[in-house]
Amino acid sequence: MTLTLAFRNLFHDRVRLAVTLIGILFSIVLLAVQLGLYLGARGMIISMIDRADGDLWVMAYGTKNFEEAQPIRARERYVALSTPDVMSATPIVTAFTDWRKPTGGSTLVVVIGADTEEGGIAPWNVVEGDVSGLGARDAVMIDKTYLEELGVNGVGDTAQVGSARVRVSGLTEGIRSFTVTPFVFTTLNRARQLVDMPADNITYVLVKVRPGADVEKVRGAIRAQLPGDNEILTRAEFRDRSLNHWLFATGAGVALLGGAILGLIVGTVIVAQTLYSSTKDHLAEFATLRALGSSKGYINKVILMQAGLSALIGYGLGMTIALTIVYMSEQTALPIVMSPGLAALLLLLTFAMCAVSALSAIGKVVRIDPVMVFNR
Repeated sequence: MTLTLAFRNLFHDRVRLAVTLIGILFSIVLLAVQLGLYLGARGMIISMIDRADGDLWVMAYGTKNFEEAQPIRARERYVALSTPDVMSATPIVTAFTDWRKPTGGSTLVVVIGADTEEGGIAPWNVVEGDVSGLGARDAVMIDKTYLEELGVNGVGDTAQVGSARVRVSGLTEGIRSFTVTPFVFTTLNRARQLVDMPADNITYVLVKVRPGADVEKVRGAIRAQLPGDNEILTRAEFRDRSLNHWLFATGAGVALLGGAILGLIVGTVIVAQTLYSSTKDHLAEFATLRALGSSKGYINKVILMQAGLSALIGYGLGMTIALTIVYMSEQTALPIVMSPGLAALLLLLTFAMCAVSALSAIGKVVRIDPVMVFNR
């Protein structure tokens, strides 16, 4: 009976129902897009750090993120290798440089140099070519997303980076940069050549600690032998520093979360207004129920059920639109991520939004005097 009454109240005025659903739909889509962009940006910022096969990062002091780092001396690698419980110390070169398109013009890229046989960082999600092909002369690997931006069509095409010619030997899918700057994978020595870095310089040393060893103890031992212009971060510390820099120091993350909160507030207000208006129009009916002996709790359940039905219908419509937008963004430089966890969170937020919105209507019903039925 509660569900039937809530359903009839909800669908009695189709225009008001449409306004309610539009409010919920708007809120869901905005929340999905903003939070999905946040998750997508977060994933791109930490992708290289998470994919790297190591426990400690040796870098120049003050490095804020993976892409932007100052060179350090290559000898720091041998300092790490000489430390007890260190299994490997892989040198990595990372630097911005210009990619000159074969059709004319240029664009900024991030060159990542590492020898795949040593571990460290290697391209993943390879859809054309093979990582082993990077050993060939002039070979580089890029992501499919950036083909048009880089002015090439695929494997076999050539371009110029710095003063050197490069040839695309393979393609990846889904390796994107938060700065929308294409990543270019190659070997360590070729990366030095492309970015004009001296042979005795590198950008990072990626240290892998022996299983069971104390990472903090190893870090302390390496730090004791390094000069003060270097620092050593764990994987978790480097991830947090990169996220804090790009998402909060730059304000990008605050803007995305702020937009999500705004969508939630707007949706709550719209739903609250329509539920309050619907309840006000049915005060006589609710007063009749009170006069017939219905409790306040029963009537409150009807209103909450009405809000819950609105939430379910609005969530279904909103998620349909949101998933369409997510699908359309998959091949863009800044994709929107929709995970099962985010979908569940959006459902909970929708129910919470509608429940909060129902409070204004419940407040009105609580003050109903059943005597008003006999005064009509």
